[in-house]
Amino acid sequence: MKLTNKIMLITYADSLGKNLSELKEMLETYFHKAVGGVHILPFFPSSADRGFAPMRYDMVDEQFGTYEDVRKIGEEYYLMFDFMVNHISRQSPYFKDFLEKKDASEYKDFFIRYKDFWENGEPTEEQVDLIYKRKPRAPYIDADFADGSSEKVWCTFGEEQIDLNVESEAVQKFIEDTLELMCSKNASIIRLDAFAYAVKKANTSCFFVEPEIWNLLHRIEAIVKKHDVIILPEIHEHYSIQMKIANQNFWIYDFALPVLVLNALYFGKGTYLKKWLEMSPKHQFTTLDTHDGIGIVDVKDLMPDEEIDQTKEMMFSEGANVKKIYNTAAYNNLDIYQVNTTYYSALGNQDDAYLLARAIQFFAPGIPQVYYVGMLAGCNDLELLEATKEGRNINRHYYSKEEIAKEVERPVVKKLLELMEFRNSHPAFDVEGDIAVELPEEGLLEIRRSSGADYAVLKADLVKKTFTIEHS
Repeated sequence: MKLTNKIMLITYADSLGKNLSELKEMLETYFHKAVGGVHILPFFPSSADRGFAPMRYDMVDEQFGTYEDVRKIGEEYYLMFDFMVNHISRQSPYFKDFLEKKDASEYKDFFIRYKDFWENGEPTEEQVDLIYKRKPRAPYIDADFADGSSEKVWCTFGEEQIDLNVESEAVQKFIEDTLELMCSKNASIIRLDAFAYAVKKANTSCFFVEPEIWNLLHRIEAIVKKHDVIILPEIHEHYSIQMKIANQNFWIYDFALPVLVLNALYFGKGTYLKKWLEMSPKHQFTTLDTHDGIGIVDVKDLMPDEEIDQTKEMMFSEGANVKKIYNTAAYNNLDIYQVNTTYYSALGNQDDAYLLARAIQFFAPGIPQVYYVGMLAGCNDLELLEATKEGRNINRHYYSKEEIAKEVERPVVKKLLELMEFRNSHPAFDVEGDIAVELPEEGLLEIRRSSGADYAVLKADLVKKTFTIEHS
């Protein structure tokens, strides 16, 4: 199926039931009207980061099922796949062959070798300081070859995720082949994970390097466009980068909305939220929660710094079981600019506040995405967090079929699913339609969505955490 203006569920292949087959069963049983699309988080064989260190793309991880299972879900829902354009697994056949054969490997140009990239084989201290890094040193691992030699290759994220040399002909062919494969397997949208890191250039930040990053984006677009597939670059950074991408007619993520909504509900004022809703592009996917933490960097300059800091502090003081230590190296946290929590728990596990947050999201410009834990108003999973010592696992609960049957009976979940069905079915939410935002008082927010004669109006009391909806 192609993209439709209906809510997209974000889920792992084994989070709503044990595998893709059970996921399809759960969708049909409980969520068919509430969900129009599914972002199945990486379902390929992977060596780390819950799928984000893919070894290959030509098959589905056997524990999840097969591409036939993916195709069946795609018969009823438009699908989004992940392409990790920046990296591939250390356990992939490409990197293993490189380690075995070194310069004789057909994949020797797949990776960014320090000896070739840097003028003297090593960056200067000044060059390292310029790089937008996830590590406290230059981004590399030591590649230990079968012949006993060793050299540094670029590695931005975890040690299982080896960066690809997107400038090489070999990787460009790999990118084209992978995208063609995904298009043939029913992808409607291809999400470009960690896209801004993909282009490296000496004496730059190696993050969203212009104009080269645009060349890569347009090359990818040209490959998928003939299949009527769209691309969605995934970037957590200053909102101005998202706006640049939107201005080039690409779909973007709204990663600013989660913190802006929390700010509005924590402090009972909608000033910053109103301004953002009025400036947001129409061709975007809105989020409150994803498989990662809640991004703080995304709201820089959309609120004063002190408001951002206060909102972050409120996540810990008002949120349920949200502790600062869960966002540190003690819990393998890679990104200090994200807070690990479910959105429901960030709002203190309060049903009214949570439903209002979702109502605001559904009235915002664009197409809403709802993470599977959020769809079930899930609390922080401290058991999984402590068992794995992985901060982000606080928001990655595994739901059995029996649990789901129980959770959908909770009043907050029933009301949320009704809201989702309303958003999917009412014509006022046409992506190309109009939006008007009013703030009659600081704590009262009104959002009107309209398309032709059809309209829907959300009247929200940010202080009392109540709302009404009027519609044609």
